[in-house]
Amino acid sequence: MPMKGKASTAMTMAEKILARHAKKQELEPGELVLAEVDLTMANDITAPLAIRAFREAGGKKVFRPERISLVMDHFTPNKDIPSAEQVRESREFAKEQGIKLYFETDGIAHALLPEMALVGPGQLVLGADSHTCTYGALGAFASGVGSTDIAAAWISGLAWLRVPESIKLHYKGKPAPWVTAKDMILNTIADLGVEGANYMALEFHGEALESLSMEARFTMANMAIEAGAKAGIFPVDRITLDYLGGDGRGQWDITTADPNALYSDRREYDTSRMTPVVAAPHSPANVKPVEELAQVEIQQVVIGSCTNGRMEDLRMAARVLAGRKVAPATRLLVIPATRSIYAQALREGILQVFLEAGGVVCPPSCGPCLGGHLGILARGERCVSTTNRNFLGRMGHPESEIYLASPAVAAASAVAGRVAHPQEVVS
Repeated sequence: MPMKGKASTAMTMAEKILARHAKKQELEPGELVLAEVDLTMANDITAPLAIRAFREAGGKKVFRPERISLVMDHFTPNKDIPSAEQVRESREFAKEQGIKLYFETDGIAHALLPEMALVGPGQLVLGADSHTCTYGALGAFASGVGSTDIAAAWISGLAWLRVPESIKLHYKGKPAPWVTAKDMILNTIADLGVEGANYMALEFHGEALESLSMEARFTMANMAIEAGAKAGIFPVDRITLDYLGGDGRGQWDITTADPNALYSDRREYDTSRMTPVVAAPHSPANVKPVEELAQVEIQQVVIGSCTNGRMEDLRMAARVLAGRKVAPATRLLVIPATRSIYAQALREGILQVFLEAGGVVCPPSCGPCLGGHLGILARGERCVSTTNRNFLGRMGHPESEIYLASPAVAAASAVAGRVAHPQEVVS
């Protein structure tokens, strides 16, 4: 593996961002640094653990309350008494500490915080949730950590981090119809393996990504962790800045990798050769063309999550479902990622499309993604889902199965009652 020598000052995006936050001129992979954190996030599962760790460590007052966000999104709206107690504990801590960035029933953190421009280029963001890497789509170093790490950052504003090696991923070609960002990242995970990027930073590059929307980039960065990565980072461009509502000057630290930066590995993917794919049980790396699974009958389809619950995803699914019906033995659950996405989908008539097709629209929540609520699978049931993990028992019974796919494939599968290519139902 090529590694940077002491004489070199060339750095990757991850190294530059961490160096800036550690107040160092340069860094090398493997170094331990104490870095200033721009924002922390915890949810209704991890926040109570962090609160207890904070108090056990003697914490009285958080370092900077404006740099703390608490997003109640996993078991909300509260599904039972224990989940209600977790939310109450988090809510009371936010009030006690003057934390204004407290959100309840507003949506999923990894869609909500970017939507509110609370995360952006050059930031160091840590969240007590593994899919915090989503924010890397905006050019941030964003990573999931434990609740005790979050408690330490609440006390000091700092975090110890090991500087990761980086892998440069280059995507070329023009994607064929129905090939989406979800297909691109699933192909990448299949190539790297679920441990192929352990504690590394993935840098996403290439002409095939330059026209991708922010929604699509969030999908790819979100699943960096599924290859074991510590972070997944996109370069900042005009699409990034337009999403953030400005040119970014003075507000964000826009970071670019040095041309001669060294990477532990480089991979290239030709998107023109990709087809819609599905990750079959029980691994995100167990990726197969849709056609190979066309005989797999399903009982449930989930369209939503921090991976694919944004407007672009809902529009794509509605395009497939418009004027069609969900198969009689299949249930369709649609979960917009945030309240504002829900409202926009309502204004555009997209929710009506889902309802007329025979689906049900749920409130913004992680819901069934982690086996929480709003769609738990029974023994023997199979689900095509736009979520990010299909581990054994992830969505319910250990004898159930999850097939990960894009919103287009998920919608087509809902109509067919089995795994299906969108072209099968859309003429």
